[in-house]
Amino acid sequence: MKRIFALILTFVLTICSLGALTSCGGSRFDENKNITVVTRGGDSGTKSAFMEIIGLKGKADVSGSIQPNDTSAVLQEVKSNPLAIGYDSLGYVTDEVKILKVDGVEATVENIKNGTYKISRPLSVVYQETRVASEVNTAFLTFLQSSEAQAIISNNGYVSTKDGAVAYTVVPGLSGEIDISGSTSLLPLMEKLATKFEEMQSGVSVTVAGGGSGTGYNNANNGVSDFGMISEVFNSTKAENCTSYEVAKDGIAVIVNKANTFDNISLEDLKNIYDVDAGDAAIKVWADVSK
Repeated sequence: MKRIFALILTFVLTICSLGALTSCGGSRFDENKNITVVTRGGDSGTKSAFMEIIGLKGKADVSGSIQPNDTSAVLQEVKSNPLAIGYDSLGYVTDEVKILKVDGVEATVENIKNGTYKISRPLSVVYQETRVASEVNTAFLTFLQSSEAQAIISNNGYVSTKDGAVAYTVVPGLSGEIDISGSTSLLPLMEKLATKFEEMQSGVSVTVAGGGSGTGYNNANNGVSDFGMISEVFNSTKAENCTSYEVAKDGIAVIVNKANTFDNISLEDLKNIYDVDAGDAAIKVWADVSK
């Protein structure tokens, strides 16, 4: 009996180690099954940027798509579903999912900076100039442009776009509170930047919250937050009282389950997966994706 049990255990472990299952007891990837399309809901700047880049700006979602409310929920859905395809901020993606090349180009910091990886967007803060005129907000905006901030940006997988940055000069006796809200794509990076600023300016407290780019626009425009975070090109019609500063650039990674056998997808195929009006060109099944 022990020998039989050992043989069964060895067999199960071998199957799992070969990646035939997403997890022991999970489902296999079958390219003849329908693609589960994962997008974003609400006021997501990631969604707005992604759809615009692939040529689908303003279009409705395809029927049956799943629409998580934030970046972590997108990752969880793709991680747990072998048939899923989704997209998420490159700086937020973990090794629990697989990142696809797009037209043969990897989603790396270098490729985003040199422009060969096409699915990328700016991560910015929006603010009212009158609010930033306060000493504590001015200091924080100056810090965002500093060499210390650029090091944090680069070390966390984002792309620094400010050349020649200089070290931040600590302001003696500075105290106060800063409120920041908005894009969940910029959130994890902003939390690290805020922590560093608090270390350098111990009298200042920085609160960072999510809610999406729409929240970032609205809260900054209405004076609810000192800074609003957005993950798209600044649109002044969404916040007429505000201006913006680009904190970093971020790639939008196309992600699939680790059991998925694909490593690359064309921009055209990606469009035909997400296009509600693709008609006969619509891609519904993984087997129809070009290899």
